[in-house]
Amino acid sequence: MNLENKKAICIMSGGMDSTLGAYMVKEMGYEIIALHFNYGQRTETKELSCFKNICNALNISSSYVLDLDFFSKISASALTDKNIDIPTSGLGDGVPITYVPFRNGIFLSLSAALAEKEGAEIIAIGVVEEDSSGYPDCTESFISAMEKSINLGTKDETKIKIYTPLVHLSKSQIVEHALKLNVPLELTWSCYKDEDKACGVCDSCRLRLNGFKLANTKDPIEYQ
Repeated sequence: MNLENKKAICIMSGGMDSTLGAYMVKEMGYEIIALHFNYGQRTETKELSCFKNICNALNISSSYVLDLDFFSKISASALTDKNIDIPTSGLGDGVPITYVPFRNGIFLSLSAALAEKEGAEIIAIGVVEEDSSGYPDCTESFISAMEKSINLGTKDETKIKIYTPLVHLSKSQIVEHALKLNVPLELTWSCYKDEDKACGVCDSCRLRLNGFKLANTKDPIEYQ
């Protein structure tokens, strides 16, 4: 397939998963349009900084940063409400309090609008179903339904594919694949709690650290 002038919207949080996804899209030959969301998350400043550094590493010339301050008003999540403590005792059963209701649905809806504006063919999102915190908006079935809805709700000539290359990978497989593609993992951030040194005990840090451990390599970011 000739990918000349083919564009992809890459939702990039500054985390390891979405960064690997962007590198995979680049390897496929797409022109990346990077999209980052500030939604009042605790580590918003750090994530934005990581996003900018990763865009520089990828030589991305077109990027968008959207501010979604309404999340703090509508979501009861530990990520956006500082009155709710971030869990640090390990992964439990059910959907954790760090789940931000329908976050990926909202992100994908806005990405679809941008994709239609830019003439992009795919939206890349680094959701992980197999080895994640159990978020319902990270499943393949949800993404498939969103893709159908997006194409029903856009112009007839608009055909958008939601690309989820990591959805069935484990964290260790993600680390291994990132190393093969020379992804600058030192530029990424996963911690839910802190912006200086990663806490190492929140669900996201635990998943990340276990991924590096199983991949028999050391995480290049600093931990407390």
